[in-house]
Amino acid sequence: MTIKQTNENGNVTLALSGRLDTTTAPELEAVLDDVLGSAAELCFDFNELEYISSAGLRVLLKAQKTMNTKGKMKLTGVNETIMEVFDITGFVDILTIE
Repeated sequence: MTIKQTNENGNVTLALSGRLDTTTAPELEAVLDDVLGSAAELCFDFNELEYISSAGLRVLLKAQKTMNTKGKMKLTGVNETIMEVFDITGFVDILTIE
């Protein structure tokens, strides 16, 4: 997985490509640990994300819980396969997906 990060005045965007799974979830978690302290808005760009596992869902849930107390979080570019995972797990009710 590749993570491209941009930060403009507290608006953080993380563009993910590849697979967010057990192997790569700790990498995303480490990036989030660095940026969540200063983020007023967090956007995940999923245009190039191919797959998400339960480990990836856990990282997203943790980020959402943190952002609920301090700002906004949204996901963009979610493909059909990942949207199906969000539907099945109920994450569509938890996350803001555009």
